[in-house]
Amino acid sequence: MSRFLRNPIAIAIAAAVLLVTLLSSVVIVSETDQVVILRLQQPLPVINAYQKGEEFGRTHAGVYWRIPLIDRVVWVDKRVLDIDLDNQPVLSTDQLRLEVDAYARFRVVDPLKMVITVGSTDRLTERLQPLFSSALRSELGKEPFAALLSAERGQVMDNIQGNLQKLAGQYGVEIVDVRIKHADLPAGSPLDSAYDRMRTARQQEAATIKAQGLKDAQIIRATADAQAAQIYSEAFNKDPQFYDFWRGMQSYRNSFLYQGADKGDTNIILSPQNSYLKEFIGQR
Repeated sequence: MSRFLRNPIAIAIAAAVLLVTLLSSVVIVSETDQVVILRLQQPLPVINAYQKGEEFGRTHAGVYWRIPLIDRVVWVDKRVLDIDLDNQPVLSTDQLRLEVDAYARFRVVDPLKMVITVGSTDRLTERLQPLFSSALRSELGKEPFAALLSAERGQVMDNIQGNLQKLAGQYGVEIVDVRIKHADLPAGSPLDSAYDRMRTARQQEAATIKAQGLKDAQIIRATADAQAAQIYSEAFNKDPQFYDFWRGMQSYRNSFLYQGADKGDTNIILSPQNSYLKEFIGQR
């Protein structure tokens, strides 16, 4: 033993082995991680497991111990993760082939179930991508292309999120959000024909709205004219002389004050005793 203590190389090797053993026995868990420890493939309680509504800085992050070579440590991210889908082919109900880019955000809320079913976060993403693609194509296949350009788009994404959650729940995952970045028609004749159909549909809709507006305007105008005629009739029946005077003023305005584009240079010569000019004859 004394010989061993006098050998600096042996001391250095022993210190190195002790240091490596010590470091491999320590697990430092950060705020953004949750840790599953498998002891001889039997899971231990999850360290720093996700809890809804927990505050940053008040989690169970810190230093934990494990048995080297016996305990296997699996790290699971607590943060919100993303899945991206690019150029997914989708056939809408109006037989339009779309190319859709979308993404989903998810969080691992049951890390033990995730580790047991898929093993790691990378494998989880690989499993979720085809499920996301299936849910996306299934829901968009029930909608026309115009639904993606209207207020119905939000409901469509909610439906996709609900369907994906049913499939992803088996992996201990919570789907936080689903969004469609854009949905385009393939370039070329499909895109042009789709635009033509959309343009024709909008023109027909505009013509229908215009026709209905003209119909309503005619009804309103006819109703107003009838009411005006009734009011005039009641007023004129009370004073026939005023009626004669009012009709004469209207006739003079149309005859002498006409300012239309087709106004000519015709002169009108009438006798002062003409009954048509009786309103211009002053009373003395």
